Amino acid sequence: MPSIILNPKPSALQKPHLNLAVIGHVDNGKSTLTGRLLYETGYVDEKGFKEIEEMAKKMGKEDFAFAWILDRFKEERERGVTIEATHVGFETNKYFLTIIDLPGHRDFIKNMIVGTSQADAAMLVISARPGEFETAIGPQGQGREHLFLAKTMGVNQLIIAVNKMDVVNYDQKRYEQIKAELVKMLKLLGYDPNKVPIIPVSAVKGDNIKSKSSNMPWYNGPTLLEAFDSLEPPQRPVEKPLRLPIQDVFSITGAGTVVVGRVETGVIKPGDKVIVMPPAKVGDVRSLETHHMKLDEAKPGDNIGVNLRGIEKDDVKRGDVLGKVDNPPTVAEEIVARVIILWHPTAIGPGYAPVMHVHTATVPVQITELISKLDPRTGQTIEQKPQFIKQGDVAMVKLKPLKPVVVEKFSEFPALGRFALRDMGRTIAAGQIVEIKPAKVEIK
Repeated sequence: MPSIILNPKPSALQKPHLNLAVIGHVDNGKSTLTGRLLYETGYVDEKGFKEIEEMAKKMGKEDFAFAWILDRFKEERERGVTIEATHVGFETNKYFLTIIDLPGHRDFIKNMIVGTSQADAAMLVISARPGEFETAIGPQGQGREHLFLAKTMGVNQLIIAVNKMDVVNYDQKRYEQIKAELVKMLKLLGYDPNKVPIIPVSAVKGDNIKSKSSNMPWYNGPTLLEAFDSLEPPQRPVEKPLRLPIQDVFSITGAGTVVVGRVETGVIKPGDKVIVMPPAKVGDVRSLETHHMKLDEAKPGDNIGVNLRGIEKDDVKRGDVLGKVDNPPTVAEEIVARVIILWHPTAIGPGYAPVMHVHTATVPVQITELISKLDPRTGQTIEQKPQFIKQGDVAMVKLKPLKPVVVEKFSEFPALGRFALRDMGRTIAAGQIVEIKPAKVEIK
């Protein structure tokens, strides 16, 4: 079966590269919109798509054809395509965008946190259908939770696609009502609504994706692809020490161990002597690859496969971090962090043990001390050594990882210094690491 999604064109790899997290509540149309973007930008095989369309028509599910592009891709992926297949991308006039962590994972929030921690920008997909929009941004809504997480994980560039406008007959009133609600929520979360395009689209019909829709003459803002081109390229901290959180590890016949991840800081080249922490395994970089192309070096923002010599597949796992031997990533004995409690049914005190999601790592931690409670607006201390903290509080806390984990100070390595705490299937808190007491690690 030919691959449904075509590989990046050589022109794409010459363009500045951005990582885009696609977020939003289930059933608001994330997969359909992503499929439509790939189709509109020429990254979908026409013949393969025609087959999908026919199948969808037969089953009376024509509206699902674009979403099935991704489902078909995921099936291919699960059958073990290639290293880079975890990322799918498309090209605009200005950028090559990689979509992170295809929507629809069973454990979506966990993947969303890992994905968003690597994102330069996020696209929130929100449905205009009555009931769906209200659920998505309600107190329990994933649209609201994803937005909050995106902000906490340091994603400051945002585009909102108000999808399914065809379902509400392209009604301007409905769009204005949704926009007003979204502006309120953006302000609450600390986004500047004037910098967030809110675009009425139909993923199924293609309105306002590539070209202006004649169905919505009342809308005079950018199309979705134009909005992507107005994003700012992120800063690439090449001068900092190398940090590459590992997302996957493969053993490839004839090549040996290959780790996959995104370079967060620093530069990596073939021949470099590297170390993987926490296991403290040392090896050499045999070669680097991205989207089937060999690289002479990789810089921050690049999603790459690193072929390692001297390190076995079983020595490393997702969540470990690759660095240079002369400046190894920090393994934490103890962490001081600023947290905001997003949700908790009662109160949190010392001894509480949630799970920390930080870069690509997932590790149980224990809150060993509540240092102080802060004013959420000013950051000033309002109470020393509080007995407990609850939903809505901002606090300085001491955390002890219950398994070895690499973290860094947020001020030095933002991508390795922001995290979420989860428990009971919900995100309890989001935070930033202020100080670290390093663990003693013996280099093997």
